[in-house]
Amino acid sequence: MPARTAARRPVRAAAATAVVAAVAGTALMPLSAYAAPNDGTGVLKVTIADLDPSGPLKRGGAAETFDLTVTNTSDKAAVFHPQLIGTPSGPSPLQKDDVTFKVVAADGQPATSFIEQKDGGWQGKFHAAGKPAGDGYEVPANSALTWKVTIGLSTNYPSNLGDFKLEVPPSSELTKDGTASHTLKTDSVFKAGKLNTWFDGFGACQGSTAPDCLELNVKYLADGDGAFNTELATRLELEAAGFGTPDFQVRAQVDGKWQDVKSDSVAFNLPEISKGFGAASGERTTRLQVKLVPKTKLTKAAQIDLKAKVAFAKGNPKVIAAATGKIELAPATSSSPSPTTSASPSPSASASASASASASPSASASTTAAAGGTTGTTSTGSGSLANTGADSNTGLYSALAAALVTTGGAAVWLGARRRKAVSQA
Repeated sequence: MPARTAARRPVRAAAATAVVAAVAGTALMPLSAYAAPNDGTGVLKVTIADLDPSGPLKRGGAAETFDLTVTNTSDKAAVFHPQLIGTPSGPSPLQKDDVTFKVVAADGQPATSFIEQKDGGWQGKFHAAGKPAGDGYEVPANSALTWKVTIGLSTNYPSNLGDFKLEVPPSSELTKDGTASHTLKTDSVFKAGKLNTWFDGFGACQGSTAPDCLELNVKYLADGDGAFNTELATRLELEAAGFGTPDFQVRAQVDGKWQDVKSDSVAFNLPEISKGFGAASGERTTRLQVKLVPKTKLTKAAQIDLKAKVAFAKGNPKVIAAATGKIELAPATSSSPSPTTSASPSPSASASASASASASPSASASTTAAAGGTTGTTSTGSGSLANTGADSNTGLYSALAAALVTTGGAAVWLGARRRKAVSQA
């Protein structure tokens, strides 16, 4: 390797690592954050009475009932649109049939109750039977209305979920202290965990040094008690400036053989993880090849943004875990060999598609130089990353990344100046 090339690569790798460290994920906001803002003009106040029975909830066991009361503190009638937000402890999103929910008015008047999943969260709503949901309840001046709310856990309630918190969120109808919440305890001591996913293992494609193909790992590791009770799906998004999914080919190594990964206009659907995945499953690795299509419109090397989003394969679409990273690809020349299509062993044990009980992911970003001068960078992710809101493409992180890239470029320029001065001396 020429001395000039060897001197240049560490600077380039350091700059790439700094950029990834600056591009962080977005914390997933609780569903209550989407509630109508409380401007302090509301006149209603909600209270939740003790549960009956008061014992812990059991999966498939008896439900518990509590009184939900709304009091009008003003001299005029006011309208109340009741809703309860449920937040379980643990990584699994809730399916609609995981929790049972029923409401009747304390005076015996029937109510229509139902469950919604806004942005993947759990919402229990109700309204007077026979009336439109948008009408709400009219609470007379200086009076109160009470409903009996019954909550239970079905046999489907995931084993990696624990206590279930219910909250009446802030709204413009309520006073500033008019909200209420209560946590429903489950029948066992529970350690809540999370699902982590990240990229690593960047390297040249098997049998090729062409710059249009790169291999990498997508890794998964769960912690805490219990396991997911449904299959997990991962969608891989690839994007470069002006280019998207149609410009790439992705293959996954399954049982030692490379298989094409299907895609839609947005992302590639990676092999699913079987239900029952949890901490006892250890670390899971899916080995991938990412390649430019033969008729790519790219004319030079380009940075490719990677995004992996994990969610249930069916039902609730809420993102459970996510990871981001970058790779660099360039069009292959006519003399560049193509990657082999035959099945062969992975470069190392860590690149297999099986699960292993290896160490947990590092929280820091990393970078690995691949053959042919191709680089890959990655940052770890977990359930705290969102599929909406700010991400690595937003203004703040873009500005940070741009500043760091500029710093890296300055380092390369200064290095070149020093080498030139030494050679002239």
